[in-house]
Amino acid sequence: MQNIGFPENWLYELKQKNNIVSIIGKYVRLEKKGGKYWACCPFHNEKTPSFTVNEDEGFYHCFGCKESGDVISFIMKYESCDFIQAIEILAKNANMEIPHYTGEKEVFEKKGKKDRIIKLLDAAYKHYNENLYLPKAKVAQEYIKSRKFTKSDLENFKIGYADGPFEIVNYLKKQGFSESEMLDAGVVRNKDKHYFDINANRLVFPIFNSFNECVGFSSRVLDKSLPKYINTPETLVFHKGRVVFGINLVKALKQQGLLDKIIVVEGQIDVIAMHRAGFRSAVACMGTAMTKENAHELKKLSNSVILCFDGDTAGEKATVKSIEVLKEEGLDVKIVALPDKHDPDEIIKDYGVSYLANLIDNALPTMDYLIEKERKKFHIEKPNEKAQFVSAALKHISTLDAESEEEVYLEKLRKLTTIPIDILRRDLNKIKNKDVVPKNKETKGDEVLISRQNGNIRAIKFILSSLIHKKDYVDENIDYVKLLPNYKDIVLKAKEGIPVSSYFDYFDVETNAVLKDCIEMNFEEFKDNGKRYFDECLWQCASQILIEKQNEISEKFKNCEDVDKRKQLAVELQAILKAIKEKNLEEFYVRK
Repeated sequence: MQNIGFPENWLYELKQKNNIVSIIGKYVRLEKKGGKYWACCPFHNEKTPSFTVNEDEGFYHCFGCKESGDVISFIMKYESCDFIQAIEILAKNANMEIPHYTGEKEVFEKKGKKDRIIKLLDAAYKHYNENLYLPKAKVAQEYIKSRKFTKSDLENFKIGYADGPFEIVNYLKKQGFSESEMLDAGVVRNKDKHYFDINANRLVFPIFNSFNECVGFSSRVLDKSLPKYINTPETLVFHKGRVVFGINLVKALKQQGLLDKIIVVEGQIDVIAMHRAGFRSAVACMGTAMTKENAHELKKLSNSVILCFDGDTAGEKATVKSIEVLKEEGLDVKIVALPDKHDPDEIIKDYGVSYLANLIDNALPTMDYLIEKERKKFHIEKPNEKAQFVSAALKHISTLDAESEEEVYLEKLRKLTTIPIDILRRDLNKIKNKDVVPKNKETKGDEVLISRQNGNIRAIKFILSSLIHKKDYVDENIDYVKLLPNYKDIVLKAKEGIPVSSYFDYFDVETNAVLKDCIEMNFEEFKDNGKRYFDECLWQCASQILIEKQNEISEKFKNCEDVDKRKQLAVELQAILKAIKEKNLEEFYVRK
């Protein structure tokens, strides 16, 4: 059972005021069909909707990836936040005051620690920003002029300056923060019991999450020393693989209804230059590699992503890797191929904004980009290199899902190489057949046996499901605790008549396979014979208990030497045999 730490009535009210359809509808497009709402699942890549939202019972379920939960767990999964953060988001949305948390001490302490770190980082970035305008920041001011940063750049990105190794330490101490908290926030390092600023003498770029909270910093040297950039180390609030620089500004753009696509560039300077030029949906990942978490952050805001990495070998490699990650997340990806050895900032300076806008407007679909990338590697007028190019291009084409897409790119390849399309199609099929893993006929039967449920478990699930979903054919005369003793906690909650969504408050549904299946039960297949099947399930479970009891009494009878006791056991045994024969459920009636 979950130790939720908030009053039951308050949680119920929170969910009532945060209608699950309205909340999920802010993140995905829902379409009503019958009594449910449907959408393509936000948690896995799919083209046919299998994600359902049940408004009446307050939970969602995906028939594809099996994700399910209530409005709180949806926010936790979609926003990548913990339980208390999800509560805060929903409480703010409903304008509800959050009561005192009485749950697990560790959860409360971790939340308190996170809050202190966020508060410390908020104070730090504001102080760095103030430093930038002081005479001591002349070297930073000169760098800003050289990069043609505008006043809007400085304000939008809250750029600052870290003055010396101890200045921020002394300032934060005066604000009531300890050196230990500074260390936890990743602002300082400890050497020989001396604490000094990680970002000392650098231009500082605060990094904000999608909630507009500062979670860390990236800082740049103002001379020729190395490393050029330093990022905040991993902390409770800063995870390099999850952070997207500029995500807060893009989220604000979406909230204004002005976001149609996200442009991903390589670094902070490029993001700032892009925003200055009017490309306000530009962001950058923290590091060279796009991660699954980065892709998930982007998908929250848009399904359309344009990669605009530097026009060099490293940029090309990063592009190919990013394509794979973004496609796995189900995003529509296009690529801008920049001229050699140019980044977006340099393109704007050398060729102008309209030139870059034209490149972005004509960004290549991923397959076109990959084929063009391969074509540049080879001299296709030479037979051997043409064969190598065809082989590389066909490998890319083999990853397409639809045959219609395959035909489009096979035709493109035919025009590039003059090789007949029938030959290209035959070679493509050879590649695809190599990638197919042969089925092991010997183990197929075993797999079926492993996944097959026995009748008793099916009966238990149907009974529990009927109780949870308050079906009108449920027999109120039955003592379900006695019938299903191993599921007493679930039965008792069902007897209380709690909403389906509340089971997620009392149980860890994700790890409770039986309860998860019960909540997600599809009653459509039983709509014409639900009552009859329910009665059969009652007897299935009852007979199992009676048979076990029969065996137990029979064993006692065999070993009993006391005549009177044997007579008593015989009477009990006869009654059980009669109940089994007549399918009598009296043994399980509620005692009044």
